[in-house]
Amino acid sequence: MRRILTVHAALLVLLLSGCAKQPVATSPQSSAPSPSGMPSAVSPSSQPAFSQSTPPPAADQPVVGRSDSGSARPAIREFVENAALRDIYFEFDKYDLRPGDTKFLDANAGWLKANPGHQMLIEGHADERGTDAYNLALGERRAQAAMNYLVAQGIRATRISIVSYGKERPVCNEHNEACWARNRRDHFLTKTQ
Repeated sequence: MRRILTVHAALLVLLLSGCAKQPVATSPQSSAPSPSGMPSAVSPSSQPAFSQSTPPPAADQPVVGRSDSGSARPAIREFVENAALRDIYFEFDKYDLRPGDTKFLDANAGWLKANPGHQMLIEGHADERGTDAYNLALGERRAQAAMNYLVAQGIRATRISIVSYGKERPVCNEHNEACWARNRRDHFLTKTQ
């Protein structure tokens, strides 16, 4: 009961205060794909046709690993890198999947189907702009979007866990659009069941 009241109080505070965002100055950059396969800077005209704005976070609490089935938090340290799985990337302040990234999710689903003894952890990440709480919620929505796609491809939800690190684990530490685009991602790890 106390937790419910805390969540409701946090929601009320968020609704009354809104989400603070840090102002950002960006310079124009090329939107051509880079040779390494990493996303390059995104111009406003290259936004996907089916974009959604990210609503404010549901709570002010950090989002830590959990199984979508509601079971106990997975032992995150047991998950390891898997070179067969590809990261996917997101537009600024969005959690909808980009059409070009679904082929990577299809390949990840194929790997899971071919390896039924493995579980997957999807890490949701954000760039450094925005508050900690907002980025944690955004990272969770990004991980959930990938999980929903994999489940729609026939992967059991009980084999997938999600965690959000928000802006806490960047792959690039520069302060520019090209770097921020690399940090807005879902990263996939696996472990044997």
